[in-house]
Amino acid sequence: MNTDTMRDRFISTTARLLDEDPRLVLVLAEISRDGFQRAERLHPDRVINVGIREQLLVGVGGGIALTGLRPIVHTFASFLVERPFEQVKLDFGHQGVGGVLVSAGASYDWPAGGFTHMAPGDVALMDTLDDWTVHVPGHPDEAEALLRLAAAGDGREYVRLSLQSNDRPRPVTGSDFLTVREGRGAVVIAVGPMLDNVLTATEGLDTTVLYATTVRPFDGEALRRAVADARAADVVIVEPYLAGTSTAAANDALAERPHRVLGLGVARRELRRYGQLTEHLAAQGLDPKSLRERISAFLAP
Repeated sequence: MNTDTMRDRFISTTARLLDEDPRLVLVLAEISRDGFQRAERLHPDRVINVGIREQLLVGVGGGIALTGLRPIVHTFASFLVERPFEQVKLDFGHQGVGGVLVSAGASYDWPAGGFTHMAPGDVALMDTLDDWTVHVPGHPDEAEALLRLAAAGDGREYVRLSLQSNDRPRPVTGSDFLTVREGRGAVVIAVGPMLDNVLTATEGLDTTVLYATTVRPFDGEALRRAVADARAADVVIVEPYLAGTSTAAANDALAERPHRVLGLGVARRELRRYGQLTEHLAAQGLDPKSLRERISAFLAP
């Protein structure tokens, strides 16, 4: 049983990284500030809180990157990717600088916050930009490992944290898909916190399950290897954000052979009830029972 969340682990890991690496600068917009009180006292020049000004948050991060430092920029996904998207596009991409964007909230982690605090389209939106690496950990240990990899690099990286978590961590490399189960009937790609539900949903089915914690770049080679060993090139992608976000990437990877791809994830329709995280999962058809039905129907002869 996890004793901390991915966001908890982000706070503790980033505080240690600030101690270890003088190149790093943390930029906040109030969210999670309480967790960084010690870091703010120890590194007052490298922990910057801009207040509830998300466009400024990203702009300051881009400016810090221009000085040769490595910014870690953090708030809820809806305020980190959607609201300041122009700054993400221009202040990092157009200026050709690197940094680490770390989000919380995911697609519907805090339903009581309403749709303003939900970002099921964040990865699809980031996918319109060039040369971003996107990490979607499924466990706090994986979040720590991927954050450390991102902080140590020089490129543009987005780390998407969520409350939903798998029961145990898996090895992460920051690039490769991991084969968790082997079969011959089809290939199911489980992204981040979707793994446990996918494993339960496909229990007894003759499927290969690939686990993806870094989704951009998309590991097309791993998919091609898995499909080569299957009887049919049938692929299901289960993502914890907008359904179909990675369908084009899978189609491109399999362009040389006939195939079918089913993209499962969060629907475009807005759910206007608060509820709980588990209820949103079920409403989106991402609970094990619903996934079993949807995957089985797709694979039925």
